[in-house]
Amino acid sequence: MRDLKQTGFADRLTAQQEAKKALLARFKPKPAVPDPEFDKLQAKREAEKEALRQQRELEKAEVRRQKAEAEAARLAAEREAQEAIDAEKRAARKERKQLTKEEQKAARDARYAARKARQR
Repeated sequence: MRDLKQTGFADRLTAQQEAKKALLARFKPKPAVPDPEFDKLQAKREAEKEALRQQRELEKAEVRRQKAEAEAARLAAEREAQEAIDAEKRAARKERKQLTKEEQKAARDARYAARKARQR
């Protein structure tokens, strides 16, 4: 009853080797079947990446434009402030000149009056 199948040592050894090969074959990577949609999916992913890249570039351009506008506004404000200071300085200079002209005229009128007084 011990040897019902009538297998010898060599048969058992080959059966053991085949079982071991089958066990190891389970862990080996199977050859990949190419996905028919792979190219389409890759193209779709690339299109999405390109769209995202363009969107980020537009956002960066918008930020650069806003910075440029802010800088232009700041420069315009500085220029207006400087023009106001310059206008104030010009007005003060004109006033000083006017005063000196009036002082000169008053001194001249005083000389004329003194001369007329001497002549009489």
